[in-house]
Amino acid sequence: MASDLELAFAAADAADGLTLPALRRPDLAVETKADRTPVTEVDRAVEAAIRRLVSEERPGDAVLGEEMGTSGGGARRWVVDPIDGTVNFIRGAPVWATLLALQVDGEVVVGMVSAPALGRRWWAERGAGAFTSWNGQPAQPLRTSSVGTLGEAAVSTGCVSHYRHPGVYLGIALKAKHDRGFGDFWQHMLVAEGALEAALEPVCSLWDLAALQVIVEEAGGKLTDFSGARSLDSGNGLSSNGLVHEEILSLLSGDGEAL
Repeated sequence: MASDLELAFAAADAADGLTLPALRRPDLAVETKADRTPVTEVDRAVEAAIRRLVSEERPGDAVLGEEMGTSGGGARRWVVDPIDGTVNFIRGAPVWATLLALQVDGEVVVGMVSAPALGRRWWAERGAGAFTSWNGQPAQPLRTSSVGTLGEAAVSTGCVSHYRHPGVYLGIALKAKHDRGFGDFWQHMLVAEGALEAALEPVCSLWDLAALQVIVEEAGGKLTDFSGARSLDSGNGLSSNGLVHEEILSLLSGDGEAL
C-alpha cells in the first residue's frame, strides 16, 4: 500500500478503537450544534485523534473536519467526518462510519470508510482501484453494476424529509424497479459494490462525500451533485453506476427548486 493509504488505515484503526466501545454506552454525552444536528463526545475524540496522527505523520498537511474546522494549508488536505451517521450511533443502530479522504490540489486521491459495527471497510486510491473487506478478511475489489436503465435499477433515495419537494423523490422512486432508503455513507458504498444502481443525498457537506467519491469512481461509477457537476460542496450528491446517471439527473432537473 502507498504510504498515504497506510495512514488512512491507521486513522481508521484509531477511530474504531474509540467508536465501537462507546456504542450504546448509557452515559454518552450528546449536544445539539447550531445547525440542529447532534454531536457526541466521541465525534470530537475521533477527530482529535485523527488530527494528532496527521500532525505526527504529515506535519505539512492541512485538515478539514466536521467538528473542528480547518487547520493548516497547502496543496494536501485531509477531510474528516469522525462519525457519519451520528443519529444512528446515538440510537445504537450499526449504520455509521468514520470517513477520511485526502485531497491533493482539490482532487480526492485516497478515500477510507470504516464501519466497525458492520464489520466493514471500503477504500480506494486514485488509479489503483476500490476495495472492501469484512471483519478483517482479505480485500475484495469493488465494481459497480451493469444495469443500464432506471426501470431495472435499485435506487436509494435517502431521507424524503430532506427534499424541498418530495415529488422529486417520488418520481425517481416510482420509475425505479426497487426503491430503498439506506442513507448516509452506506447507500453509496452499496452503489460501489453493485448492490444498488444509484443513491441520492439531498442534504450533505464536503466531508460527507469526499471519501465516497473516489471509492465510487474507482469502482467504475460516478458521484456528482444534482446538477451533474463533479462537485463535493454543492450541498447534495448523486452516486450511480454511471449508466443510469443521466436519466436520474434529467428527473432532478425537472424541478429546479428541488436543487
